[in-house]
Amino acid sequence: MDARHTYFQHLKTVGGVLCLDFANTASARDTATPMERLHDYDDLVVWAECIGIVDSAASDILQQEAARRPETAAAVFQQALALREAIFRIFAAQIAGVPPANDDLALLNAAIAASYPHLRLVADGAAGFDWEWEEAPQQLDRVLWPVVRSAAETLVSAELARVRMCQGEHCGWLFVDRSKNHSRRWCDMQECGNVAKVRRYRRRLKDGGG
Repeated sequence: MDARHTYFQHLKTVGGVLCLDFANTASARDTATPMERLHDYDDLVVWAECIGIVDSAASDILQQEAARRPETAAAVFQQALALREAIFRIFAAQIAGVPPANDDLALLNAAIAASYPHLRLVADGAAGFDWEWEEAPQQLDRVLWPVVRSAAETLVSAELARVRMCQGEHCGWLFVDRSKNHSRRWCDMQECGNVAKVRRYRRRLKDGGG
């Protein structure tokens, strides 16, 4: 297992839905130096494999195809980053109670129009029917199709009202708050939550509050 697989396997998936975990591949967007976790198309594919969008065989095929068509792979990667940022801004606008930017909604709608033709309804035996993506082993943008569907379905679902942004300083990760009283504040209590508690404690000591 290479370093990329190890890194993305240990990247926390706290969003609750795929599109938010994709948005969370960047953080600290409110700083001059945001933290970027996707640096090229190979990173995108490895992330997709680690999160379960593609299996290892499909990941190998996509990386081989990207090596054969580097310019196309680079273009798809830039498309992925643009999609990710549009998704982030749309949900951030919803959290803030303001309309999303027209350009962001147009970009997501274009991605929906490009990806949904690859979705098929298939019989699932006695269980009835299910959705399935068509076989497209060499289609470099296939890793984005499930992300697009996740974003579209989340935006029209009842869970949209539960999407939150972590209140940790310079975090900005998004998540669906499924806590019983809908009071979740942090992407991860063990990280941002504990950091905030330590800061509050130190502030009280500094202010002489004990």
